[in-house]
Amino acid sequence: MTTVDTVTNITSTQAAGKNQPRKRVEPLKAWRAVKALIANKEDTGQVFKVIDALAGDADNRMYMRFMKTETGKRIVAEERDLIAILNDRERLKALPEGTLGREYFKFMDSEGLTADGLVEASEEAPRRYAREGAEKIFGDRMRDSHDLWHVTTGYGRDGLGELSQLALYYAQTKNRGIGLIVLMGAYTANKDAPSLGIWKAVREGYRLGKRAAWLPAADWENLLNKPLAEVRAILGMSEPAIYKSIEPITSAMEGKIVGGELQKAA
Repeated sequence: MTTVDTVTNITSTQAAGKNQPRKRVEPLKAWRAVKALIANKEDTGQVFKVIDALAGDADNRMYMRFMKTETGKRIVAEERDLIAILNDRERLKALPEGTLGREYFKFMDSEGLTADGLVEASEEAPRRYAREGAEKIFGDRMRDSHDLWHVTTGYGRDGLGELSQLALYYAQTKNRGIGLIVLMGAYTANKDAPSLGIWKAVREGYRLGKRAAWLPAADWENLLNKPLAEVRAILGMSEPAIYKSIEPITSAMEGKIVGGELQKAA
């Protein structure tokens, strides 16, 4: 493919995005998914359903913004497949200590996760990922980089960490489905521990997201080899101090709750 062909293809995909019909918001579909999520908090697929139902034009706006960046154009022209790189565990494990890629490997290994896990969960919202060409590259990249965001932002997979990162994610994407999940989660968590500062931690996540570089256009492939501290500086990512200060307490509370539920079930 020549440079002219590449530019022509990028321009045509941008024009196609502009001409797409507005996506309807589906509150009833979102409400059904919310009820299912409340009934089973481990049903990650319901999260994708809520986000899909309330996204509106958020995905298309992000895609158009992505395609206006030099990094976005380069990623599409090279037809990059981020998940293939993230699934190469041996390569990531061999990177120098302290690099983003090595820290990502350690994070995934310690949590017993694989890069393919989110792909399986996203099958609950097939319409959201039924894309082609440049839009598919962008959409898959947003999904597959989720745990890279965790490592870069410093938020863990504990309840407060996920919630605070979602607030950061909402600041970056303006997806109303994510905003709803953040509000629901923060309200529920604050009821269980009103004196801990849950809302402060969530608001901190939102502020950090507003201040940071736009992560959907991050060149993750070329950041994996860099020291994590340097990556955070490049992306304008600050330490989530409030979250770090209360996470040991909230995580301990989560453990007690889970332990109690297991004992009752037994």
